[in-house]
Amino acid sequence: MNRKYRPLIAATAAVAVAAVTIFAARNDFGLGRNMEITVNMMRELSLNYVDPVDPDKLMEGAAAGMVSDLDPYTEYIPEEGMQDFELLTTGKYGGIGALIRQKEDYVRIAQPYEGSPADRAGLKIGDKILSIDGKDAKGFSTEEVSSRLKGEPGSKVRVTVEHLDGTQQTAVIRRERIAIPGVPFAGWAADGIGYIRHSDFTEGCYEEMRAAVERLRQEGSLKGLILDYRSNGGGIMQEAVKILGMFVPKGTEVVSTKGRSEESRQVFRTGSEPILPDLPLVVLINGNTASAAEIVAGALQDLDRAVLIGQRSFGKGLVQTTRPLGYNTMLKLTTAKYYIPSGRCIQAIDYSHSQEGSVRTVPDSLISEFTTRAGRKVYDGGGIMPDIRTEPEYISRFAATLYAMGFIEDFGDEYTRRNPGQAIDIRTFSISDDDYADFAEFMKEKKVPYESDTRRALKALKKAADEDLFDDLKARFEKVEAELKDDTQTNLETYREQVIGTINNDIVMRHAYQAGVIEHSLPGDAEVARAVGVLENPEEYARITSEQDTPRK
Repeated sequence: MNRKYRPLIAATAAVAVAAVTIFAARNDFGLGRNMEITVNMMRELSLNYVDPVDPDKLMEGAAAGMVSDLDPYTEYIPEEGMQDFELLTTGKYGGIGALIRQKEDYVRIAQPYEGSPADRAGLKIGDKILSIDGKDAKGFSTEEVSSRLKGEPGSKVRVTVEHLDGTQQTAVIRRERIAIPGVPFAGWAADGIGYIRHSDFTEGCYEEMRAAVERLRQEGSLKGLILDYRSNGGGIMQEAVKILGMFVPKGTEVVSTKGRSEESRQVFRTGSEPILPDLPLVVLINGNTASAAEIVAGALQDLDRAVLIGQRSFGKGLVQTTRPLGYNTMLKLTTAKYYIPSGRCIQAIDYSHSQEGSVRTVPDSLISEFTTRAGRKVYDGGGIMPDIRTEPEYISRFAATLYAMGFIEDFGDEYTRRNPGQAIDIRTFSISDDDYADFAEFMKEKKVPYESDTRRALKALKKAADEDLFDDLKARFEKVEAELKDDTQTNLETYREQVIGTINNDIVMRHAYQAGVIEHSLPGDAEVARAVGVLENPEEYARITSEQDTPRK
């Protein structure tokens, strides 16, 4: 056996023996037995497996496996995963502040964050990264480029890029602590109707939200406010409590948590005087609104403080706590469920009855009725139901495929080369019919792995057809298949509107960053229009928040 493995196995055995001794004293024979089995298994694999194995990796895998049958939010975070975990919780990292993408042999700038070191250095969307600190970057993967661009704040990196016009630039960029905005846009949806997009609940997002509200108040007469929590996956609960404090009286209970330990049982109340205590609010939610975003939306609904518009939210009512395990590792574990002011928990899945890693949806028979402060009926067991339900709008799979394969960005590069220095109106910009004809020409030699829903349904029908009937149906299938037009050029016309919208977003991004794309989308957003309609109708707003029950499903 390799000598370097012996101390680790001996230490592991000692820990296991201690654990067995402790739990044997508690008459827990099963746990002690399994600890011993684990150590014996590790010894056999280390000594006798056909290829050399690293006991350290075996133990790391065992730690990850220990939580694999619990809920999906409980996880072991090894040392190499701590940087990603910090980014997830704080939204901050050390680097130059740019998204990147692979194209052929080079990595290119996909988006510099507004005001970031990369942005200030003049890096643009489409720039080809030629070298980093003198090292030729040809053939580098996005992971290699990312690791070289990231580093300690204050350190420097030398980057050479080729712009879309063919000129080259070398910039020495000082890395900074990059903070990804939690509030990427705040502006106006209509006269007197403010709009704020809140994308996550990372550390400090309350300050961003408050600054956005204060800016809107300074810019004009604020008569109503739309809070957009669509696809906000949540994050830090305390940030949600502080944000709620802007809209409800100081000392209002907005969420409570209950778990097995005394520590997990807490009540959270707002701790500051509200800055907008009476302003009419609309909150937009969808199926990807989760966790802390659901706390804000659900609490405002329970307190009859806002009208919710959209689709049923995700339903994550579980609270996670982090525990250090030593050696820069961590355990993130579910310790409680949270409950919003009406007393309901919006958790959609019951993990306590899981078997072999499976979960079950809470059945209708276990869904309970609650009431808001004004006596309106609301329900638990499956996320937050909006007061006004709308049908979700989806981008076509064809347009999404074009974007995922990089064709939209590649055409955006070509468009930018042909239109240097172009000025655009962010709200109204759209490419012309001639531009779209150029895109269709650009796509002629491109292979797009896309099947329409009709062709997919036909394939499924053919597969499901009984063998005895297939011969009779074969000719019909072949006739339909022959008449079915599903080539790229046909799909470019079928999905023309959505493809144009995707191209428009890419070009607007190059002029006005992510905030510009959000602003560009507002005039055509049906749910935003519905929210504006409610806020401009005080009678309807009052009726919904004082009388209307929410749907059960």
